Amino acid sequence: MAEKDRPGDDVPGDDELLAAAAGGDVPDDNADDALVTAGGGTAVAERSDSESPKTRKSGRRSGLFGRVGGFFREVVSELRKVIWPTRKELLTYTGVVIVFVVIMTAIVAGLDYAFGKAMLWALG
Repeated sequence: MAEKDRPGDDVPGDDELLAAAAGGDVPDDNADDALVTAGGGTAVAERSDSESPKTRKSGRRSGLFGRVGGFFREVVSELRKVIWPTRKELLTYTGVVIVFVVIMTAIVAGLDYAFGKAMLWALG
């Protein structure tokens, strides 16, 4: 069975509602928010006028420029969450990458030279 009300659940107490709906019983404690199971689907009570999508979107600009502006606002917001490395860490990471690339280049060059010599010896 499902776990009961874990941290981060959207609605506390929804496990009881889901269990009741699966059994065919609808709880009567709050009739306005009760689940409706007629017609095979699950629905909640109707949305009030204050919750309509038009009133929620009134603060946002729609259209191309509004979406582009929203995209850049979200990008800046995400970049503020990034933990940037210190100068010392950055130099250390850069050095590690350069050393790794030099070693891998030397390995590939050595193998290329060895296989080239082997092919010239084998084919004449």
